[in-house]
Amino acid sequence: MREIVTIQVGEFANFVGSHFWNFQDELLGLASDPESDPIFRNNDLNMDVLYRSGETQQGVSTYTPRLLSINFKGSLGSMSSHGTLYNEASSSRSDSSKTWFGGVDTQRSEPRKRNLFQQTLYEEEAIAEIEDKDIVGCLDETVECWTDFSKSHYHPQSLYELNGLWMDSQDFNNYGAGKDLFSEASRGDEISDKLRFFVEECDHIQGINFLVDDSGGFSPLAGDFLETIADDYTNVPLLLYSLRSQSPKKKTVSSKLHDAISFSRLSSFCKLFTPIGVPFLSGSNKYLNLGDERAYRTSAVYAAALHSSTLPFRMQQQQSSSDSSEASNAMDVNTLVQLLTSRGRQNIVAILDSAMPLEKTLLTNLQTLTPEVIEDVEDNRSVESMCVLGALGSEEQEATVSEVRNAVDASYEERDDNRRPLFCNLSVSRCPLPVPLPFPSIFGNLVGRKGEILSSPVSDSMYRGSLDVHSVPVATRWRSSSAVLPFLESRMVNLEKLGIQWGAMGSDVVRSWGFGREELQEMREGLSKMVSELSPHQFSESEDSD
Repeated sequence: MREIVTIQVGEFANFVGSHFWNFQDELLGLASDPESDPIFRNNDLNMDVLYRSGETQQGVSTYTPRLLSINFKGSLGSMSSHGTLYNEASSSRSDSSKTWFGGVDTQRSEPRKRNLFQQTLYEEEAIAEIEDKDIVGCLDETVECWTDFSKSHYHPQSLYELNGLWMDSQDFNNYGAGKDLFSEASRGDEISDKLRFFVEECDHIQGINFLVDDSGGFSPLAGDFLETIADDYTNVPLLLYSLRSQSPKKKTVSSKLHDAISFSRLSSFCKLFTPIGVPFLSGSNKYLNLGDERAYRTSAVYAAALHSSTLPFRMQQQQSSSDSSEASNAMDVNTLVQLLTSRGRQNIVAILDSAMPLEKTLLTNLQTLTPEVIEDVEDNRSVESMCVLGALGSEEQEATVSEVRNAVDASYEERDDNRRPLFCNLSVSRCPLPVPLPFPSIFGNLVGRKGEILSSPVSDSMYRGSLDVHSVPVATRWRSSSAVLPFLESRMVNLEKLGIQWGAMGSDVVRSWGFGREELQEMREGLSKMVSELSPHQFSESEDSD
């Protein structure tokens, strides 16, 4: 077994995670449905990598994500913090009142009402029969919490709410707002115990996927948690995804310093750091209509990329050296890390590109999901790892593994020599991305039922969802490239200019966050090394010295 534990910290990270687990749940259902397309029944995926088997107190078998979710108190909406399977009864008295034998006055807020989707999910009796089209329409208008559209069941150890945090989420927008969260009120011990529950039952853990909404106070909490993980699980590789929802607002001194410090601290505790969250998704994909780009919609795009890019970790390992007819080139977390970070230069910051839906030419409509990168950079030392799911061939049938390989090879051959990577790894699965019912209606009218690109609009509607599109081919590409230099340089420059220099505009801000000048200089030194590692001038100078 090659288990992976997933951690989701913060509001937007849990939105992305909710869509991600919906994809997995849909795959599980389709794989066991004798009426489903054979492409889903024979997907050659080992879902035990992400899921754990268990049993309720009543002896009912369960199969739940190996997940730890951390968020605000109340962020679970209508879902209990015990999940939906175990229904553990809460004590009539809180822990703090166990030593008090006088009268106790308990005040509880009204539970949040379930939306139409949740009512059908939990088989509640509705006033009238609810149709799928009613559910789809309801979700697009009413989603507030990530649980509002989640179709997965969760173990009680998976859900952690930050109790005792009396702060509006809008005030939780900077590093200082969360700097002591992990250490206060035994939170760190409670969170670590929940992670230990999942890690210790693994036979052979291959890694940790850590998703964090690092745009505000969740960043320092994640940093402290990562430091604990690094101490407790030294040999477990950790992939970190820094997730941002769309925020085209002009950046302030505080936000620039937050970005620099957050990246510097979080990146020091992972094997691979992938920033995800571009200012606008709509303008770069002609097949998607994201409307006002609310979190429910944009997180679906990022979750699809997360699903595709990590699929090789849960492909079935073949007994022989040859690949199966359904999937090719399975690998584990550590193999990916070594591939992207150890081929000539030590760069841990990866760019993630995605295409959804995927055109038949495969590489032409890949768009970057990583902010502040250079397009079409010449870097003949770049390294790439690509995964293609459900690519369509002739007559809109799923292409074979060899057909996908040949098409990718042809696409690379058409590139200029200076834009070809030093090395490219390719993983292929014939199984496309399934579109679950609660997926947002973001596909345009040029996208067909199987995600094929149509020659003419199929309807007057500009927004098509799960009732119209049942599956979609997807490709993702991880890149270790100098194209990420602007991302690194902006953080290095802002830290120096706004936080370190004498009389810097943000010196009081960083001091209020608990950082001294010496600590900031160490961060700047680390950022400078990252920039130097990717700088083409640095490489040419080292060549000359040889």
